[in-house]
Amino acid sequence: MSFVMGLPWALALLPLPWLVWRFAPHHRERVRAIRVPFFRLITEAAEIEPSAGAAILTRSKAQMAAAIFVWVCLVLALARPERLGEPIVIETAARDIVIALDISGSMDDRDFIAEDGSRMQRLEAVKQVLGEFIDARDSDRMALIVFGTRAFVQAPFTEDLQSLKGFLDQTVVGMAGPNTAIGDAIGLAVRTFEASEVDQRLLILLSDGADTSSRMTPINAAEIAAQNGVTIQSIGVGDPEASGEDRVDLDALQDIAQRTGGAFFYAGDEAALIEVYAEIDALNPRVVETTSFRPKENLTYIPAGAALLVLLLAITVLHLRRRQRGVEA
Repeated sequence: MSFVMGLPWALALLPLPWLVWRFAPHHRERVRAIRVPFFRLITEAAEIEPSAGAAILTRSKAQMAAAIFVWVCLVLALARPERLGEPIVIETAARDIVIALDISGSMDDRDFIAEDGSRMQRLEAVKQVLGEFIDARDSDRMALIVFGTRAFVQAPFTEDLQSLKGFLDQTVVGMAGPNTAIGDAIGLAVRTFEASEVDQRLLILLSDGADTSSRMTPINAAEIAAQNGVTIQSIGVGDPEASGEDRVDLDALQDIAQRTGGAFFYAGDEAALIEVYAEIDALNPRVVETTSFRPKENLTYIPAGAALLVLLLAITVLHLRRRQRGVEA
């Protein structure tokens, strides 16, 4: 903890009263006087030498000390003393992440192999691993987009990642329609990033099917994303040997990632999916903006209050002395 002056130049006013007393001309005031015709006789009788007269007002040592103290306190108050607290460091993530999650009808298939060897629903397995990925974020802002036949913002950008996990847990297969609109999901993500003020923009796109219902092709959407500085890391889950909408289009997902400078991953089971998110972390290290400041407490009230207290005390003492002299007279 330390102390500083907000206006240190004000301290230069401290010697001002002495400079005025030392160099400014003395105040002179003419007053009426009584002329005594026999003044010389009085001085001779009193055996004193007459000279030009002047009444000089003097102050006691206590009055001078009070005046000096009040002046010093007023100058200190004008200098705005401040107490600095301990430095506070605030870290802000300089990266925004959007997760685009496929919840089309094919995500209901129970062909995902868990680490214990059991079969899980694709969406449940993805949600479980994705929840752990979200927990590992530290101050990143994240948003969640779900897509099927249409794409929707399930959760806008937020730093409250526990709330984001709550929105993730609420997603169910088919709530956005049975088909797959990868292009629309990318386009919606680009629009979501319009509210972002950071340079590092990452879209994690996870799908288990081929695009069948987008109004914009995934390739065109990826080109627009690249123009807006969005990097897409695409993840394919599901069966690449299936037919129709159930077949995951690995080539399209790879092309999407490459056009934005991202990478493509394929995860056939839960262990592979965990590994994918670890690789995404390695490819996109967290960027942090650090801001530090020291809280300030204005202490002007202390010298100002002290000056007012001493001034009131001095006035009170002078007033009481005058009343006492008046009573004695």
